[in-house]
Amino acid sequence: MSTTSPPVAVPEAGSVWPQLLLSFVAGYVDTFSFVMLFGLFTAHVTGNFVLIGAALAGHGHAGVLGKLLALPVFIAAVAATRWYQHRHAGNERDSGRALVLIQLVGLGLFMACGHLAGAARDADSAATILTGLVGVAAMAVQNAAARSAFVRLSPTTVMTGNVTQVTMDLVDLLHGDTAREVAAARMNRLWPPIVAFAAGAITAGACSRALGFDALLLPGLALSMLWFLLRRPVAP
Repeated sequence: MSTTSPPVAVPEAGSVWPQLLLSFVAGYVDTFSFVMLFGLFTAHVTGNFVLIGAALAGHGHAGVLGKLLALPVFIAAVAATRWYQHRHAGNERDSGRALVLIQLVGLGLFMACGHLAGAARDADSAATILTGLVGVAAMAVQNAAARSAFVRLSPTTVMTGNVTQVTMDLVDLLHGDTAREVAAARMNRLWPPIVAFAAGAITAGACSRALGFDALLLPGLALSMLWFLLRRPVAP
């Protein structure tokens, strides 16, 4: 007699904890990498182009080579994540949990590479670049998951769209727009990840210099909590 595993809870649009944890991780890791790796963005990778332009103009951070490599590595990691999802299409209900675990392993490798590289002194050294690219790959998994397994959640890696929408909804509420209930519901869904992202960024700023790469244990803990949350069975 065959048995099937109970379905895994998939986050709904109104799920608070998955949004909070993923947003905290994104804000934390992006700030951490920016502080520790010469201004490298690991989650918001297109922001690296701004820094490349600034460096070429004689301003901003060093480490142009690492920032140039960030985008192709990010694309390759997203493609690999999507390939993994297609190969495991029969277990789609477990996709979110699997990607969280893969990202957690990636952050662990990011931390290990940082320790092996030692104190980053040369932005263009092979050890520094490799460490940054491992972080980029780990956060690429979260970006891919946000567009697939967690598509019903608010965006968690880049907050510009969320802030824009919340501001527009607030104006609509004050203006007495006819879609007040829709605007209010959307605001209630969007402001928690904004706050969590900001909290992650502030916490990373406080922890990165004091703890070094051990500071990555905190977002690792957040991902572990999310993985356990996603293990909760739901009714068939």
